[in-house]
Amino acid sequence: METKVLMNITKFVANSIGHWRSQRSAHHLAFGHFEAVQSEIDIIALPDDDPAVIDLCKSYNIDPQTVVSPFRMTWEGQSDWDDSEIKGTCVLVPIPDPDRPHRGKLLRDQGYAETIAAAGDYYFTEDGTFVLVTAYDRAAAEEKIWFVNPNVRCRVSLIKTSAGSGVVTASFSSEIRQDIQK
Repeated sequence: METKVLMNITKFVANSIGHWRSQRSAHHLAFGHFEAVQSEIDIIALPDDDPAVIDLCKSYNIDPQTVVSPFRMTWEGQSDWDDSEIKGTCVLVPIPDPDRPHRGKLLRDQGYAETIAAAGDYYFTEDGTFVLVTAYDRAAAEEKIWFVNPNVRCRVSLIKTSAGSGVVTASFSSEIRQDIQK
């Protein structure tokens, strides 16, 4: 008997749209270093026919008609590790599995572990946690995001060796929505 998953990508993206303040703590095991990062994150919905969405689909030979809830994420932050500002932007395009709506692919024009385009596999757990696993050339990333309530979400990220056997970086983020939703 299959358990019912209460979250899907459309709900997850809709819940994520907004302006977030993030506090991330990261353990860089390879360097034996702990890092604290404070950042502002903006997540905005994109139309299915946005040129960046279409271009990303074309680069993966994906039919743009299969896109659901594309969005852009932009971030700016400060790390206690060095004085440089952390900033970037990324287009994310979910492609749900037509047979299993709680699973699919997530295309990104810029990856998390490496700054190259990336396609990861996502799924939702029974409790609504979004899990994304992405293989890169030199690493693998696993991210888990869940909502504590509509205005607080948590994110755990692991960067692993390309074989997936060793953890290089482990981080935890708490994110608080600044444009409060009731």
